[in-house]
Amino acid sequence: MARETPCHCLAIRQVARQVTQLYDTALADTGLRVTQYSVLSVLDRLGASTLQQLATELVMDRSTLGHNLRPLERDGLVSLGVDDADRRSSRLSLTPAGKRKLESARNAWHQAQKQLETQLGAEDASELRRLLQRAVTSLSG
Repeated sequence: MARETPCHCLAIRQVARQVTQLYDTALADTGLRVTQYSVLSVLDRLGASTLQQLATELVMDRSTLGHNLRPLERDGLVSLGVDDADRRSSRLSLTPAGKRKLESARNAWHQAQKQLETQLGAEDASELRRLLQRAVTSLSG
């Protein structure tokens, strides 16, 4: 067990690593990491998006997003094309194979959700998610 720290950043990074490991373990048989699952899930919700729109929604810089997109594009799960509204921009879309992969991974993601709720308690997990969302909103400006 990690020692208590007065540093907010360290505490957040510690829990982020633990939660990432939990989700990556649950998703292992799907061939996706939780970061890739998140990209597919958000892209499914948003529909075709520019890289900037997707990066903003994921609270991720574009270079990190690009790193996460390469294997998804290589595997035919997302497609990158020219944005018709602005030919200087790229538009990212979930492919039919990407939709199928996302659907096949959803049960594993739900299992990770349940495991986290079991370990933290449903009420604490909900409160943690609420506080984290508030932090994202407060810090994004």
